[in-house]
Parts: sequence; C-alpha cells; structure tokens
Amino acid sequence: MISKQTLIHESFPAHIPLSADSRDILVYINQPLSARKPIGYQRDFLDSYQPNRSAYLPESLRRQLHKMGNTGVSTRPAGTYGRAILNRLLIDLSWASSHLEGNTYSRLDTRALIEQGTVAAGKAITETQMILNHKAAIELLIDNISTAGFNRYTVMNLHSALSENLLANPADEGRLRQHVVEISHSTFRPLDVPPQIAIQFDQVLDKANQITDPFEQAFFVMVHLPYLQPFADVNKRTSRLAANLSLLQHNLCPLTFLDVPEAAYSQAVLGVYEMTRVELLRDVFVWAYERSTQEYIALKQNLTEPDPLRLRYRELIKRVIREVVLAPNTDPLDMIRQAVQTVDVAERQEVQALLIEELRRLHEGVLARYGLRPSEWERWSSAR
Repeated sequence: MISKQTLIHESFPAHIPLSADSRDILVYINQPLSARKPIGYQRDFLDSYQPNRSAYLPESLRRQLHKMGNTGVSTRPAGTYGRAILNRLLIDLSWASSHLEGNTYSRLDTRALIEQGTVAAGKAITETQMILNHKAAIELLIDNISTAGFNRYTVMNLHSALSENLLANPADEGRLRQHVVEISHSTFRPLDVPPQIAIQFDQVLDKANQITDPFEQAFFVMVHLPYLQPFADVNKRTSRLAANLSLLQHNLCPLTFLDVPEAAYSQAVLGVYEMTRVELLRDVFVWAYERSTQEYIALKQNLTEPDPLRLRYRELIKRVIREVVLAPNTDPLDMIRQAVQTVDVAERQEVQALLIEELRRLHEGVLARYGLRPSEWERWSSAR
C-alpha cells in the first residue's frame, strides 16, 4: 500500500524574513519536478550530526529564542507552564497544526469542538477526527511531561494518538512503517526497508536525547522525523508535537504554529527532503516561534499560581474521578471518602473538597484528562 502526502507549491509568503540560503532553496524547489533530480534518504545527513557539537541553530539564535520563550517559571517542575495554559494550548496547537494539513476548521470551530464537543457543520469527518486527535495527543504530552522523553514509547504513542482512526490500516497507528510511501509533488524517495527504518529511528531518538538545548532539540526533531518518514503517515504532525516536548519540559513558551502558512511550511520541509538543507525550515521555525510567543506574552501576566495541593495529588484526583464515573450506581461521596483515607490526615478534608469540586465541574471537554469516553460520562450523568 502506498501513502501519499501532498506538498503545495506556491509563492512563499513575503512577510516571513528569509536568508540568502533560504532563497537559494526556494529557487531549486520551485522548479518543475522534471528539473529536480530524484533523491533517496541520505544517511550521512543524520550521521554527520554530532549532538552539542553540531548545531542547526547558531548560539546567538538560541539565545534569542530563549529570551523570547522565557515564561518566568523556568525553575518550577517540568510542565508547570504547559498545565497553566493547557486550555489555550489545546485550541491553538490543535487548530494550527491541523491547518498545516489542510484542515478547514476555523479557530472558533476548533474551540467549540474542544470545549463543548460541538462538531462544525459541513466539515468532513476526517477533519473533526484530526482536531480531536491533536487534543488527545497534547493531553498525553502534558500528562506525561515529567517522564516523557525522545524514546520509542513517547513518540510512538504520540503518533498513535494523532493517527487514531485516520489511517487506512489501523495496525499502522503507533507502529513503525512496514511499507513504501511516496511523497507527491516531490522527487524525494524515503527509506523503504523496515529494519533500516527502525535503525535510523532509534538513531534519531538517541541523538535527540543527547542534545542539551531545548530549541536545538525541538528543531532537530522537526527536521529528522519527517525526513525519515518512520510512520505510514502523520509524520509531520508527530514531529510538531514532539518538538514541544522539550519546550514544555523546560517551561518555555510552546510552539503552536499559529498563522504559519501551509505553503511556507510545506516548501521548507521540501527543502529538507530534496536537498538535506535546513535553512528555510529554520527561518520558518524562528518566525513561527516569535508569532507563538506574541500570543502568550499577555498570558504570562495573567496566569494564576498552580494550586500546590492539586499538583501534589494530581494522579489521585485523576484516578478517583475515573473510578467514580465508571461506577454510576455507586454513591460518589462514599467512594471519595474511602479514597482519601490514604491521604495525610492534615490534608484529607482539603483533598476531599478538591475531588468533589472536580467531579462537580466534570464536562465532556475534559474527559480525556481522566481517560474517560463520552459514552461513559453520559451513562454516569444519566444515573445521577
């Protein structure tokens, strides 16, 4: 089976500043296909990269990015900022990343779907699924931010969440590619031998893990995951969310891809595919990050301090709410009182109050947080 991914050739947006090297890339990839030479996966591209010695992002540029992305909570536990802005992040990143795949949901439509479960009229079911998959993947990332890393478990499960119900063969969800893929409108031919794909995939993850700077790490993943095409499809989406892993772990502003033109991103990726050149994608990355940080500057001043009690008992709260909903015929208060017996006596009443408040506020827009499905929540609501 052959999976095809479309790359759009349009004039590059004038409002994104480009280096001379990036313009050279555009000159080449904007030629007709017949004028561009066929090229396969170049192992030297990855082999030549030495973590913390090589750098796709120069040191001066990394300093600039750190300054832009500073949220003021860098010393807090990993994911503190991401959890504080989660509701906004779910909408922005789900909408913008889906838009880069041709999804026609508006930002307002996306908000209604994520917050209220309202499906936009006249949209293809695949578009709705794509948005909901992004929401699930972002929540998965935030929920596991303190333990996640560039390893098979994290990246494969991100892919599984993003590709759920969207692939021709459901067995390809979260699994390394077992067949040939082609990229339409490109002369690039990805690696097509499964054992070699697995070897290169592990090497990409190993090198990513060694990189100490979060921005270099994020950009490295955005370059090499799509270039390898380790999955049957949904590779670029996976790379965009994986790139945010390092940023969120360091409590930096996330990269949401807001207002990034689909054509600009596609051409930048094409430069990597056909030329193993990163300059155009780097220019798009820097512009996109600056645009993202502009959206979140105001939030830095308006964020409330996370509740330390809620943070400390976060896993307990998630588990108990799930257990309560899955037992619709049992008294919720009895279950909550029994659950808090494991909590320190000095904090027991407060944790019990937190659980009751969390249950009271439960709605379909937060079900994934507790691993619940809408049908399970509806069954519990009906029993109440």
